[in-house]
Amino acid sequence: MGSNDGPDDEKPKHAVFVKSFLMDILSVSNADFAKFLNIQGLQNSRGESFYDDQDSDARIHRHHSAWQADLAYELHPVNEVSWVGARDYCTWLNKRLPTEAEWEKAARGTDGRKYPWGNATPTAKLALFGAPYNSSAPVDAFPGGASPYGILDMAGNQWEWVSSIYQPYPYKVDDGRENLNAGPIRSTRGGGHDSNSEEISASHRGKFLSRH
Repeated sequence: MGSNDGPDDEKPKHAVFVKSFLMDILSVSNADFAKFLNIQGLQNSRGESFYDDQDSDARIHRHHSAWQADLAYELHPVNEVSWVGARDYCTWLNKRLPTEAEWEKAARGTDGRKYPWGNATPTAKLALFGAPYNSSAPVDAFPGGASPYGILDMAGNQWEWVSSIYQPYPYKVDDGRENLNAGPIRSTRGGGHDSNSEEISASHRGKFLSRH
């Protein structure tokens, strides 16, 4: 996990044992998350917000009495979701967010590759990156960019939340970084549509506030 050649927060490269786990092949789409909002609303019982529906970048809006993905964006990855929204969406499905170590294992396999598809330089056939602001593509648009385990869209398109608090490496599952209470800055992974080729590497780490 990590890299000795990238930014300081990726250092040091280190071995982490990850127990067996399952991960969805496709990222959560706008249509998926709209179903959740229609049942759960915009906040949980603690008043923590799931989704910033007021942001101009949002691709889900209320039409009459129901939340719906914007036309032609149904299968694009959902954006403007808070970490709390991601956590609670997974719980609603009897699932959970991956830890940062699990996400990187799913993206890199066991051979230490730089990108989910290997070490080849990224191209427009493998991932959406270096694109104009607020661009997106369907979650299944890049089969050639699949990870060693067949998971799609782990590079570019939309940053992905993981469960882990953003803390220095080495990664240790029992050092408090997997506390699931809202508040701390959380790690994000995979890069986004406007990221450069280094930001969509499988070891690159982003970070963002865990709630709006």
